[in-house]
Amino acid sequence: MPLHIIKLAVGVEDVDHLIQLQKQRLARDGALVHVTRNTPKREDEVLDGGSIYWVIRRFIRVRQRLIGFERGVNDEGRPACTLMLGPVLVATELKEHRAFQGWRYMDKADAPPDLSQSAQENSATSGMPGAMADELRLLGLL
Repeated sequence: MPLHIIKLAVGVEDVDHLIQLQKQRLARDGALVHVTRNTPKREDEVLDGGSIYWVIRRFIRVRQRLIGFERGVNDEGRPACTLMLGPVLVATELKEHRAFQGWRYMDKADAPPDLSQSAQENSATSGMPGAMADELRLLGLL
């Protein structure tokens, strides 16, 4: 059973912004990665089909396959871990999540399901501004 990682996408406005930032990083660095301070100790479980679930503006919105880890040091000479990311971002059902620092493990049972393409197209919120849809979800109206 895969184990997932959950991480806040700090400074990211929406999924399109995350896509744009990752395209820039891929063009600049030649790899799709995210550098973090701590290395997962349960690496084998995460790499057995696990994903990183991105929290953007208080909701888990999208996941991305984790394909590897590289241990190293950052610019300050401190230990760091590079999370190697798959190229595809998969939309998930929105799930509210409070803020936290760093990353956390997330069991498969706690992960929101993927949002099917037909659900995305037929959503009651299609055409509605994202901030408005988020607020309505927080109020329990969607």
